[in-house]
Amino acid sequence: MSDMQVNHTAASAASSAAAARQSRSAAQDSPSQTQEREDPSFTIYEMMKEAREKADAAREKFNSIKPKPRYGDAPLEAYSRLARAKRPAEVNAAAGYARRQIARLKAAKQTDPDNAKRIQAAINQLQKAVQRAGKKNRDLDREKIAQARQKKLVQEKRSREARRQKQELLRKQAMRRIRESGYLREAEVDNRMQAQIAAVDMELREQARKLASSIQPSMESVAQQYAAGAAAAPETPPGGEIDLQA
Repeated sequence: MSDMQVNHTAASAASSAAAARQSRSAAQDSPSQTQEREDPSFTIYEMMKEAREKADAAREKFNSIKPKPRYGDAPLEAYSRLARAKRPAEVNAAAGYARRQIARLKAAKQTDPDNAKRIQAAINQLQKAVQRAGKKNRDLDREKIAQARQKKLVQEKRSREARRQKQELLRKQAMRRIRESGYLREAEVDNRMQAQIAAVDMELREQARKLASSIQPSMESVAQQYAAGAAAAPETPPGGEIDLQA
């Protein structure tokens, strides 16, 4: 037997073996699996399902790595600066910081509508800080006048009146410090409350999104309707003509 005949016989045997393996694989597949591969609705449904899963995974990943804005920090910093201020220049600097933060948060409110309520709450606190800075400047002016009066009484050797004037000044300064610490606590409480409200709003929006997606027709039903419509389409008789006779 020649080499050509041997090669031809080996090739025929390999082809027969491959055909036998394909036949056994087809026989092992269940009828449902074969139907799924041939059903166009199955392919469409799988593609749509995969696309939805990828979109959900990408959204969750983005939300997990996206830094959460801390809008409530600006009022806390403004009130801290205001409480530390001991001179009118420092008070004015704290008020200037609050005004700059108001402008920044107003711009952020346009780009982050989901947190509009929390941003507005921070703006309201900062506006109060500006007003309270003006009040502190007036208090510092009155305290300065009281100190000058007390020194004058000391020079005039009116010690009793001087002591009374000093005690009154110390009382007013203590009341001012208590009031300023109350401002800071107020901002802290408001910040925590706004954080809780924002968390509830986010949860409600997520529930609304899930409810809307559940009300809409599922992708599987849409694919099945598509397949049913394609199967129910009338077939055109051979030749491209339709018989109109009864």
